[in-house]
Amino acid sequence: MNYVTFGGVTVGICVLVHQLVTWFPGRKALTKDPVRHAAELLPFLAAWCYGCLTTLGVGGLIGTASSATLGLSNWLGDVALVWGVGESSGQLAARATFVPLSGPGNALVLILTIAVIAAAKKSRHGGEIKRGAWCGICLGTSAGIAGFAAVPLAQAANWVGNAVYGAL
Repeated sequence: MNYVTFGGVTVGICVLVHQLVTWFPGRKALTKDPVRHAAELLPFLAAWCYGCLTTLGVGGLIGTASSATLGLSNWLGDVALVWGVGESSGQLAARATFVPLSGPGNALVLILTIAVIAAAKKSRHGGEIKRGAWCGICLGTSAGIAGFAAVPLAQAANWVGNAVYGAL
């Protein structure tokens, strides 16, 4: 199971804050057309969901890449906390409930991996997609709100996977 440190969550929150600050169109523009501006966050949000799913018991190359990304983010965040602001680092508590992905749920994550890679390469939102996946990996195992979002994501992935593969 993946674990997250204060530094890893800090990196995830920093990526989220960066995305929100660079997205924010201004109060006037946001009140004039909120739906269009909110829709601009969808590539980041979809990739964030994917990143959370990769931390939920996925093995193989995808799970290894997710674990390596989380480990690197933990290290970078811990170094930034210690050297940047003089704060000590440490491991955070993981979610109390852990919903692993079923076989069809893991197959769906593989399909989503291909979609995310293709979208990151071909879409004009490639940077947002990469940042969203990174943010999801960092925050998916935390015990906070982002970590609790991973439980319904796993249940949804398992349900969709069962619906797709149960129909065959």
